[in-house]
Amino acid sequence: MATIEPKSGTAADEPTTRRTVLPGAPPFTVDDLLRFPDDGNRYELFNGSLLVSPAPTPLHQRVITRLMIILQSAAPPELECLTTVNVGYSNENFYIPDLVVVPEAVSDGVDLMYSPGDLLLAIEVVSPSSKSVDRAVKVEAYAEAGIPLYWRVEPMEGPRIYVYELDGHSYAGPAVHKAGNMITLPAPFSVTFDPAQLMRLRG
Repeated sequence: MATIEPKSGTAADEPTTRRTVLPGAPPFTVDDLLRFPDDGNRYELFNGSLLVSPAPTPLHQRVITRLMIILQSAAPPELECLTTVNVGYSNENFYIPDLVVVPEAVSDGVDLMYSPGDLLLAIEVVSPSSKSVDRAVKVEAYAEAGIPLYWRVEPMEGPRIYVYELDGHSYAGPAVHKAGNMITLPAPFSVTFDPAQLMRLRG
């Protein structure tokens, strides 16, 4: 059995602990994950190593929502943009991207998880706790899984969007797109927007 103990500071900055006991032991498998408690955390696997992410912050959710609306508005009818779907690559590799673009016809046949070959685009919105994973680990993992397109969104950079395109077994790039300029990204379909839109308040 494995145990995680999230800590949070009190007014006196004294840590309090909340133990979550997880079935299984490292290296973990997808079968182990399916037996994990529904405790509000996001659990992913990279070669059997467990990555635990807390619920997204309001800013993180805002960027995801703005980008999903932009993409869904531009997508052709046969494609859809979805959030936090399960992607199973092997029994020791299991990912949950922030956003994906997939064919609707594929979604109709998916019950629990997509395969990497179902995804046309995977997107991660970087947070302080996920930056090392999103900038390095997921670049390598998504390329190895054969996901053709990966966007990394960096909110604290304006935001900026880093676009990686699969070239053989690794990603070329990334191409960098800054806030303040209208950009047109051609794949998986043409979409035009200013990255600054992702962080603007609706009012």
